[in-house]
Amino acid sequence: MASFPRTMVGGVSLSRLIIGTNWLLGYSHCTPAKDKYIKEVIRERKAIADILEVFFRAGVDTIMAPFDNAPLHDALKDAQDRTGVKGILISTPSLPVTAATPSQGFDIGEVERILDATAAQGAVFCMPHQCTTDALTDRCSREVRRMADIIPLIRQRGMIPGLSTHMPEAIVYADETKLDVETYISIYNSAGFLMQLEVDWVAKLIQQAQHPVMTIKPLAAGQLRPFQGLNFVWNTIRPCDMVTIGTMSPDEAREVIDMSLGILAHQPADIKLQETRSKASVKAVG
Repeated sequence: MASFPRTMVGGVSLSRLIIGTNWLLGYSHCTPAKDKYIKEVIRERKAIADILEVFFRAGVDTIMAPFDNAPLHDALKDAQDRTGVKGILISTPSLPVTAATPSQGFDIGEVERILDATAAQGAVFCMPHQCTTDALTDRCSREVRRMADIIPLIRQRGMIPGLSTHMPEAIVYADETKLDVETYISIYNSAGFLMQLEVDWVAKLIQQAQHPVMTIKPLAAGQLRPFQGLNFVWNTIRPCDMVTIGTMSPDEAREVIDMSLGILAHQPADIKLQETRSKASVKAVG
């Protein structure tokens, strides 16, 4: 098995390329038609397993997902059986937030039920989803409110805590308040897609983060071509940081792996370019 470059997070060795799952489960961030296509064609046990197998055989063994999904759960088992590689699971559960949560705290019983299920799914990392984290990120008090109540519950279940966020402030405030987390998930792409601050600002905040950052949406949900998107993120993050990317086929998985390895080695990857009639005038003759 090949060995993709790795980093350490919370005492665990992770591949710096992380398998994303939006393009496996039907979250295209594009159109309902594209979501429907993914759900009908890609969100199927064998199709997902075939993609995961390519990543696993290349040493990309880290996967980010909500794991309460039967096709993904079964496909993960198949890919592990085929390759002998055990996936390192990063779970992003949604913890229920109400108007009373900031002042009164979480419904601990419900949170414990969700965390028990997350641990039972085999999650190594538990990083409350953006819909939880960002709802509690308070610009006035400069803190992620009530998250300190949850993190010990994550650790008690043997999982490593982190935060998933779309708000750069969440990383800054977690660092300032010494929140007991080991890593962050943050949107980062050269298009600024879904980012709440300019790209250069987010780049600086990632560089200054006190813990490794798992960047997501490097291709802006398909709006950037891999050559542009991957060159940008790999060349502007730290050696401890990671890039999360989803694909819809084994061939796409091979392309992003090969391209990423070439970028990290500062060598051009030998990847076949897309052929169209308009390229004929620039191709060598004979």
